[in-house]
Amino acid sequence: MRDRVVLADGSVLAFQDTGGPGPVVVLAHGGTTDSRLWMRQVPVLAGRFRVITYDWAGHGESADPVGPYARHEQLLQLLDQLGVDRAVLVGSSDGGKLALDAALLRPERVDGLVLVGSGVSGYQWPESFLTLYRQRVHEVVGPEPRDLETYVRATVEFLTAGPGRSWTDLDPEVWRLALEMFRTITRREWSGSARFEARDLEPPAFGRLDQVEVPVLVVHGTEDVPGIVELSELLAGAAGINAAGIKEARHAVLPGAGHLPPLEQPEEFNRVLLDFLDTLTAGPAGPRSSA
Repeated sequence: MRDRVVLADGSVLAFQDTGGPGPVVVLAHGGTTDSRLWMRQVPVLAGRFRVITYDWAGHGESADPVGPYARHEQLLQLLDQLGVDRAVLVGSSDGGKLALDAALLRPERVDGLVLVGSGVSGYQWPESFLTLYRQRVHEVVGPEPRDLETYVRATVEFLTAGPGRSWTDLDPEVWRLALEMFRTITRREWSGSARFEARDLEPPAFGRLDQVEVPVLVVHGTEDVPGIVELSELLAGAAGINAAGIKEARHAVLPGAGHLPPLEQPEEFNRVLLDFLDTLTAGPAGPRSSA
């Protein structure tokens, strides 16, 4: 059982606050997972950092949203409640999107960003990505999926394994947990309890990437969906394709990993994450701890 906090917008979030007084590292999961995504990161980080994980509203052990809300604002409200002035934000998938939105909204509160197979608010996925999703998911379950288990398995296989692999290529425990997390989320969504849609930052992050002033690490797996890989490369400025984007970003590519490297390749992911955090703490001031 996790601790719970009531945010300024009335939502109740479940969270875990582990480790010492700082520097603070916040781990934000994505839309198909919950905070268990980070189970292999928290013990490694907690010896040196204050580590905060939490479940989105409507996910994991958190309550459903009680009204219109924004995930990046809820992250900042959580930091307020926990007395955290500044933090490094680590986000997987749409957890990266909300972390990037939070950094643009309140840059004085963010010391660094780690974007793992990240989305970006305002980014339009290319038709090739949408076509592949339809082929791998909708052609299996139909345009209006009714069988929860078929839908969950098709979606998790598409993202967690990637379109070039099948679920049999994953470690059985990775496959089991990925299914369990998304099954619980989907069952909750289909019940109609989580009826409020989250809003993104306005104006959105895409088109404002040059305003990101903090150090950034972009991570993706080689087996992730091609459209997500392309967006990660754009964020990182690979091959000079992001001249108007993030000013300075490090880029880590994890061979053989799909959309969830923290779960599928925890040792390698932890290595690149700690290397990045070391560059922040070695700076002239380093990340500050809690307020």
